[in-house]
Amino acid sequence: MVFKTKTLFSYLQNLQTTCESHVNPNFSPQIKHISSLKVVWRKDEKLDQAIENDKQYKLCARVVKEVLNEPGQAIPLRFLEKRRARLRLNIKIETFLSRYPGLLEYYDDRIKPKTNPVLFLRPTDRLRDFLEEEMKVYTDNEEFIVAKLCKLLMMSKEKVLSCDKLVHVKREFGFPNDFLVNLVPKYSNYFKIVGYPGEGKSFLELNSWNPEFAKSIIQLRAEEEAKLTGISARPNFNVKLPPGFFLRKEMREWVRDWLELDYVSPYEDVSSLDQSSREMEKRTVGVFHELLSLSIFKRVPVPILGKFSDEYRFSNAFSSVFTRHSGIFYLSLKGGIKTAMLREAYKDGELIDRDPLLEIKDRFVELLNVGRQERAERLRVQRDEVKKDIEMMASRSEGEEEFDKHGCNEQM
Repeated sequence: MVFKTKTLFSYLQNLQTTCESHVNPNFSPQIKHISSLKVVWRKDEKLDQAIENDKQYKLCARVVKEVLNEPGQAIPLRFLEKRRARLRLNIKIETFLSRYPGLLEYYDDRIKPKTNPVLFLRPTDRLRDFLEEEMKVYTDNEEFIVAKLCKLLMMSKEKVLSCDKLVHVKREFGFPNDFLVNLVPKYSNYFKIVGYPGEGKSFLELNSWNPEFAKSIIQLRAEEEAKLTGISARPNFNVKLPPGFFLRKEMREWVRDWLELDYVSPYEDVSSLDQSSREMEKRTVGVFHELLSLSIFKRVPVPILGKFSDEYRFSNAFSSVFTRHSGIFYLSLKGGIKTAMLREAYKDGELIDRDPLLEIKDRFVELLNVGRQERAERLRVQRDEVKKDIEMMASRSEGEEEFDKHGCNEQM
């Protein structure tokens, strides 16, 4: 989507600047490059539904993770019950387990040697099989994960990120739990941990720059288009507003002029750019586009993105980018949390741009579905038994009534 025509507003601004600079040689133009025009937020029900569809999956994953993080991967039932608020679970643990059988199983054990046995929870054999499959998916995609981690470092200002922050976003980008312990040392040609691990002051630093990784999704897409058409394609953003969503004329003109600017790769050095320039905003949008493209679900909660404001040179008002560029992003308010979503990655609310690591989620959902099917079958059998009992009781009652009636007639 490339525009060739300047707006009248831009032309008048340039003309005014030219005239005043001729009249006053010391004149310094004070032009506000980033648009101050407001874009009204509009709800996108289909994209909101995409978040809602993953709600149960993420809830189950949180509960399972809580147990797996315990010593011996086991926890007393009553201990887990006390953590329901933190897990954002609004039903009792036993009710939850009855709805999702196949995840955790009960067994008796002692918390201390001389105490009475209590109910414990541990992973089922079926869940342990899934965990083995998960490790295989991570192994099969190891080079992909390394490239993704390199890209996060290469986009940062100093080519270094806090280890604590990376651990905090590992689920968003699909890094395994032990990536800092096992994966990073294995690729010492790319990574180096500096500082004091374990004290919250350690950092992951980029050891070497791989030019193959320094290409954004948008640049790779332009290269692919050039190969297919034989015509050099200009890297730029796909802008597509949902049906029924319209921008005011002033905003449409601003977006048109902004898109006409050269694309600024998130891997370029932008230390010379003015933070308030349109070029810097184009670079910022490029960074967000790349970060969301690297994420598993092509969406990331805004508070998580905000943790990297300094490392990626985001302004304090960075979240306004998602509403101002509503043809590229969608800002969901689902669940009371602002979540930035990449529009082009979805179609009718379904994720079409699938990360290879989504295979883990697919297999976990299969595990949940098997458990739900077993529960549904068990409930069906129970209903059938109750129905048979009712029919039997009704039949017996009819027989007794018939017997009483027959006996009464004989006495008469």
